Amino acid sequence: MTAASNSGARTLGIDRIACDGYGLCAELLPELVELDEWGYPIVGSAPLTGEALAHARRAVAACPALALRLDRAPSGTRTGS
Repeated sequence: MTAASNSGARTLGIDRIACDGYGLCAELLPELVELDEWGYPIVGSAPLTGEALAHARRAVAACPALALRLDRAPSGTRTGS
């Protein structure tokens, strides 16, 4: 199934300018977010669906710098099953 046919697919994004490196995103989503050597988040580009998407939404809402966001997955990107 592609993202085009699954309108619920999202990817996790970071506004690197707004991010202050609090690291809360990595605490809330350790399976999706790693921190670099300076404490700033590194995220993959895989589409999120189901439970991972629900956890990501909570992390986005909890980001103290409002730097974490959910973007629509690019067309043609395959979702994980």
